[in-house]
Amino acid sequence: MVTVTGYNERQRKDGTTFIALEITSGVELIQSNTTGRYYATVRKCSIPSTFGIEVAESLIGSKIAGEIVKVIVEPYEFVNKTTGEVMQLQHSYAYQAEGSHETIGVTPVRELEMA
Repeated sequence: MVTVTGYNERQRKDGTTFIALEITSGVELIQSNTTGRYYATVRKCSIPSTFGIEVAESLIGSKIAGEIVKVIVEPYEFVNKTTGEVMQLQHSYAYQAEGSHETIGVTPVRELEMA
């Protein structure tokens, strides 16, 4: 299960706008490659929608069956806001509906940090 935690207004290439829902997974523990210590985190991504702000606001807190999965993408740069370290990443996150193998809303980590 994932939870709708927010929304953003986005702009298409043609200049028109749409609403993207921000969805968040449950908490998971990840082991740091650098320190070996564990930390708690959640996965986030955005998915496009066909409705306006009023509906998006009403959906905050709603649960959706499925999960947020890691997907391999073309490499891109990511700057850690805390340390200033520039990293080369080649993964993003996307929503995958329960029972499906298709993903929706591939979201690079750098876009998640801006939200």
